[in-house]
Formats: sequence, C-alpha cells, structure tokens
Amino acid sequence: MARPRWQAQTAASMAASSGQWARSWDRFVAVWASLNLLWVAFDLTYVPLRTFWLQRNLYPIPSVPLVVPLTVIPDVTPLVDPIKGIEPHRETQAYLEQYRQLDAALLALPAGQAPQAAQVALLNRHAQLTAQLIDSNPFLASEASGTLEKIKNRLRQRADQDSARQASAVLLDPAWIQSRGWSQERRFWSGQILPLVATNYWRSIDENGRPTDHFWRIDLLLFQSVFALDILLRLIRLRRRLPGLSWGDALLRRWSDLPLLLPFWRWLRVVPVLERLQTSGLVNFEPLRAVVSRGVVALLAVELFEVLSLQILDGTQGLIRSRRWPQRLRALRSHQSVASSSDERALVELVRIWAPLLLSQVAPRLAPELQGLLGYSLRQSLDRTVVPPPLRQLQPLLQVETGISRQLASGMVDSLLELSRSTGNRLSRRDDVQLDLLQRFIDRFWEELAAALESGPALERSQELLCALIDGAKGTYLSQINRAGIEALIQELDQLITAPVKPEDEQGPNREPGGPEALPIPAP
Repeated sequence: MARPRWQAQTAASMAASSGQWARSWDRFVAVWASLNLLWVAFDLTYVPLRTFWLQRNLYPIPSVPLVVPLTVIPDVTPLVDPIKGIEPHRETQAYLEQYRQLDAALLALPAGQAPQAAQVALLNRHAQLTAQLIDSNPFLASEASGTLEKIKNRLRQRADQDSARQASAVLLDPAWIQSRGWSQERRFWSGQILPLVATNYWRSIDENGRPTDHFWRIDLLLFQSVFALDILLRLIRLRRRLPGLSWGDALLRRWSDLPLLLPFWRWLRVVPVLERLQTSGLVNFEPLRAVVSRGVVALLAVELFEVLSLQILDGTQGLIRSRRWPQRLRALRSHQSVASSSDERALVELVRIWAPLLLSQVAPRLAPELQGLLGYSLRQSLDRTVVPPPLRQLQPLLQVETGISRQLASGMVDSLLELSRSTGNRLSRRDDVQLDLLQRFIDRFWEELAAALESGPALERSQELLCALIDGAKGTYLSQINRAGIEALIQELDQLITAPVKPEDEQGPNREPGGPEALPIPAP
C-alpha cells in the first residue's frame, strides 16, 4: 500500500532546496509574509473595529450590558489613526470638553445642595449641546448612527422619558442634580454616555474622493519590497534549473505570487502565504487540504460521473434508435472504410493474430476437458440408442461402453486438435491470398447482416429491447450511485490510505535483501 503523499512532501520539498541559505531565506520570507497577512487583516478590520481598539472592551452578549475589559491590549489608535486619516470630530470633542468643565465645577458641590449660578449655566450649556448632538447626528461622518441610538436609548431609560431631548433636559436639570447628587449622575455620564461619544471621529478625503489611507506606503516599504526580491530570486532559480525557459514563461509559472504585489484585493495574499509556509517546511497544510478536498472531490466526482454516464447512455440510445443501422454495417466493409495502409487492415490483422493463438496454443491445452465432455456425451448417446434397457444393468457391458466412449472421444478430440494446430500454423504464415479470402469473408458477413436487418422485423425489435435495457440501467445503476453516498466513498478512501504498510510492500516484491535501496521519486 502506497503511503499518502503528504507524509513525505515536507521532506521532499526540503531536499529540493538549493542550499542552507536558500532554505533560511525561504523560511524568513514565509514568516515575513505571515506577518504581512496579519497586518493586512488588521488594516482591513481596523475601521470597523476602531471602537474596540479605542476602548479595549469586549461585549460577549450585545443585548446584555456585560463588559470584559482587555486592558492588556495597548492603545494603538494614536499610531494607526494618522495612517487611516482619522481625526477627532470637532462637535463631539467640544461636547467632551464641555463635560470636563461641568464635571470639574460640580465635583465641589456637596450632596443635597442646589447648584450655584455658574454651575447652572454649565448645566444649561451641556443640555443644549446634548440636544444639538441628538439633532445634528455627527456620527454620520463615521457611519455609526447606531451609536447615537444607543445614547438616546440610555438617556430615555435613565430619565424614564419618551423623548431623548426631554430626557437630557431632565437629567441636567439643577433640581435633578440636587435630589440625586452629582456623584451618582457622574457615574452614569462617565460610564454609559461619554465612552460612546468618544468613539466618533472624522476621516479626511484625498484628491480622488476616497478616504485617506497611507497603508500602502508601509506595505510597499516593509513588505512588498521583500516580496519583489523574493520573486526575483525564485525566477532566477527557476531559470537556472530550466535554462531554456524564458523570463515571461518563468513569471507565468509563478502567477500565484502576484497577489503579494497587488495594492488591491490584498486578502488574496493568503494563497501565496500558505504556499510559502508549506514549501518552506514550517507548516504542513497537506493533511488539512486532503481532508477538505476529499469531500469536495468525492462530491464532484459522483456528480460528474452521473452526468457522463447519462450522456453516454443517451448517446447510445440515439445510435440504437437510428434507422441507418444497415448503412453503418455496410460502412464497415473494407472498400468503404478509410485505411492507413493497403497492407495493414486492422480487423484482418487482428483475426490473423488471434486465430493462430486460439487454434494452436489455447485449444490444445483444453484437450482433457474436451475429451471428458465429448466422452460423456457419447456415453449418454450409446446408453440411450445402442444398449437395450435390459442389458444396462450388466457391469462388464457398461465398462466396455465407457471404454469405447473414451476411445472415440480421444480420437475425435485428437483429430480436431490436429486440425486446429495445422490451421493455426497456416494462418500464422502471412499469405496474401489467405488475407484476401479472409477480408472477403468479413465483408460478406457485414453485407449479409445488414441485409437481414433490412428484410425482417429484427431491426425494430432489437432497437426496442436494447433501449429498454439501457433505460433499466439508468434507473438502477445511477440510483445506486446516489444511494452510495459521499460518506461511503470517503470512508473507503480513508481505509485505503490509512491501511498499514506491509514490509514486502515497502521493500518491493522483487527486492533482494542485500540489494540497493530504491531512489525516492521527486515530488512534481
């Protein structure tokens, strides 16, 4: 039993490397490409997940206010925001600055005491900014209108009001602050409202009307330059191994490396990255690929085989239903067929080869079986016709009958086999007259068969019966393919692959104990 390809693929790829330096370089590029793939994934998801990177809080259940702080993750927004052209939004920044002033003024307010005039002015100002925030919806710039809806819902639930504007006015009313105390209200604003307001941002637009994004500069300087050098080295090694290969053909053979140099569709880089990890020997994806592709290949194979089988059977039925059967049989004659050579006619040569083989070699080896069969037939005939019924009980007479039958059968078989040998020997010798007679016999056979089909009802009846047989094959065989199922095919393939390898299979059937070991066949 042959071993699976993936068990030795890593070793084969490592043996095919052109030295320790090339192997180390391939591994470095594979690791560097993996880091670039992570960087690309981070870049593609940064804007949608900016709230997470800013607050570093995880909400396992969106509908439940359960927060899992991830403070171990550093705040990367100050570094990545300039790359993506993200700036603080002016309106929300003014709102946050106003809240800081209000918080600083109300922190010195004792519990149960009414706010002073300056504090009341700050409360009224903050209520106006909250109403303006609800009306203008500055979150449209960052495509986060859902954040404003969260703010409005929390304001309505806190003040038990139907309108978010009325709720903000109630929550910032001096009487509400005096009755509840600022320390309690401060936890609500600082914990549930301001973190949502802080997530808003404004993103600049470049001259092409697209959001600013300087990611390509980092990608070009740190990653794509290394990828270009690696592709060039691979092309040089490929042309060194195949000197007759042009640069264009070599580049076409490395078409899978193209996504590494494209500034768009960067998610396609997963293909060359996985290929480099596999060929460098760092990771072996072949078992995973085999498991994934096995089910797909089995499914496609069954579907394809069903379509091809049905197409072949339908085509066969179309040929059978054709009224041109006699014409097709006559077209098989030698003078109507196109031959590659006048001396070599395929059907005649086949008969000339097989006839001596059957007559002079196969038939003589069947002499004991033929003698037994013919002797039994002759004994039955003599027993029924020659010997009277009263004499059939005599044992000596039966022995004489058996001997006569055996001698007659042996003589007849020997005569037939001698005729068969002589005929085979004559047919094995090339004779133009013999070939011509044989060709005339075959042509006459096709002609008489076509005439017989034309003259009687055998053609239509044969067509009906053959088409019925094919219809039955469609209904039974194809349905059995469907009932077999994909799981059965996969299990059978697993049994073939995972079967234990016998020692004689590893050494080979004709290998001597002291003989040389078989050379490994390089992977294609």
